[in-house]
Amino acid sequence: MRTSIATVCISGTLEEKMLACARAGFDGIEIFEQDLVVSPMSPEEVRALANRLGLTLDLYQPFRDFEGVDEALLPENLRRAEAKFELMNRLGIDTMLVCSNVATATVDDDAVAASQLRRLGEAAARHGVRIAYEALAWGRYVNTYRHAHRIVELADHPAVGTCLDSFHILSRGDDPSGIEDLLAEKIFFVQLADAPVLSMDILSWSRHYRVFPGQGGFDLAGFLAHLARAGYAGPVSLEIFNDTFRQSNVERTALDGLRSLLWLQDRAAARLAAGTVVPENGAAPRNDAGAAYPMHLASLPDVQAPTGFDFAEIRTDEPESVAQMLAQLGFGFRGQHRRKPVQLWTQGQARIVINGQRARGATPSISALGFQVAEPRRGVERAVQLRARAVSRHNTADEQELRGVNAPDGTEVFYCPATPRPAWMGEFGAAAPEGDEAAALIEAVDHVNLAQPWQAFDEAVLFYESALRLETRPATEVPSPLGLVRSQVMRTADGSIRLALNIVPQVLDGAGASARAYPEHVAFRTSDIFAVARRAKAAGMDFLPVPRNYYQDLAARFPLDEATIDTLRGLDLLYDRDEHGAFLHFYTETVGEMFLEVVQRDGGYDGYGAPNAPVRLAAQFERNRLRGGQRTTT
Repeated sequence: MRTSIATVCISGTLEEKMLACARAGFDGIEIFEQDLVVSPMSPEEVRALANRLGLTLDLYQPFRDFEGVDEALLPENLRRAEAKFELMNRLGIDTMLVCSNVATATVDDDAVAASQLRRLGEAAARHGVRIAYEALAWGRYVNTYRHAHRIVELADHPAVGTCLDSFHILSRGDDPSGIEDLLAEKIFFVQLADAPVLSMDILSWSRHYRVFPGQGGFDLAGFLAHLARAGYAGPVSLEIFNDTFRQSNVERTALDGLRSLLWLQDRAAARLAAGTVVPENGAAPRNDAGAAYPMHLASLPDVQAPTGFDFAEIRTDEPESVAQMLAQLGFGFRGQHRRKPVQLWTQGQARIVINGQRARGATPSISALGFQVAEPRRGVERAVQLRARAVSRHNTADEQELRGVNAPDGTEVFYCPATPRPAWMGEFGAAAPEGDEAAALIEAVDHVNLAQPWQAFDEAVLFYESALRLETRPATEVPSPLGLVRSQVMRTADGSIRLALNIVPQVLDGAGASARAYPEHVAFRTSDIFAVARRAKAAGMDFLPVPRNYYQDLAARFPLDEATIDTLRGLDLLYDRDEHGAFLHFYTETVGEMFLEVVQRDGGYDGYGAPNAPVRLAAQFERNRLRGGQRTTT
């Protein structure tokens, strides 16, 4: 599949955008008119730069408000078009996007619109140019792809075709299966955009909230499969209007865009092979296994989702503070690495590595996560093909090689063999004891909470979904003293892996704007949280204090007896319940940029105590304020 991206998707100058798209690996780009207008490069220089970078110039856009006008306005519209065709000849672009009229249309007549597009096609043909007519979802008279295609057929000119845009189709709730009925030779161009499912006017939704495939709620894998069935073989381009993307690092955004198209091809190819492109009209799906299509959809190495956490790594040059918390929770010290400043602490199947390498001046923070997978090598191959950067770690011949990649926020993600006792543990002492299993009140890592920079949140969601095959759950927003914290849970179907990605608000301080990271945490699962809490209290652990008002509210929310409330209050435990079961948990004090949590899930409770999150955030804010407001800045 030929990949392309509109220059409007990303930040920077036109030259910077072209360089970033080439480095990411796109085949071509769309030139958005405004990017060219403000560029110091001449059209010939843009063309020459594209040639040097190996980029095709696939589309010039947009040309607006042409058809459906009275005859008095048509000559002026044709004059505008002639000027653009001459410009396109200088650029070396052979296709122009023509949007359905939203402003100047006064004639609601398909025959008139087709006649005017035919005249536009005749002018385009004289310059060796084609026009791709696109139905804007808010077009005055033409706002569906079927309607636009009917007008193209009526125009009946070889230089007049249509452009299909997933946002304009799916935002209206149109059935994309009708794409398969279109003439493939009349589909001149395809643009893709995902979007969160929102209730707002379509124009605002389109202009500010589009995202890359896999970052929203549209079924773009099905959309692409319909295109393949239709016989389309041209470029598939990203057209994203997003305020955040246009403020973010241009190279990272371009790379994220290409990753989204690689992931999407893999998903669409799997749909076609399984025959699971189900028409929305209720018709039975057709089995396409073995079918060949003009559009080649590249597949990624097939891997299974992780089966569990292998380890969590905390990097710091102050290992004592983390080690003390772990010991107070009942973790056992299993040894120092035989050649590195690295410690191993374990309890049950929970393994924590405290890494002192390259950690000068580093306060405690989560630096790496190990995931147990069936085929580590294939997992890394998949992630690298998705443009993730491989982690480089030195291993000697007698050490297990851990393969990993960098997540968008810099966290190192390792693909580890699925085994109850990893081989790498021997590097901390071959005779390292497993510990007293009777004292192993903590069973395993329940979930990990990672704070994401605001500009990389959607990128992180796509990374974990595409590279680790994690599922997304509906996002939630939690109030904190410094603003709303948006949380997105990524997990496996069975809950063996749970990641909560938090996008945190930016904070203004006296020195100006500064993005401050809220602390991250590792949560451990237990079946007896009361015993864990009492043991930790007896060992001198500092719990995050919970306001007394919380327990008064808890007594009103749930029919808990006074003795239970007293026990919860005495141990600084928080409580939640739903129709499936109950959830108890507590938090430690924050050290550096992280803290720890212990949770107990009773019955079928599958959440994370979301009603208690504002209490935790407020308590952490208050503790930080009392300590003088020291926060880690990023």
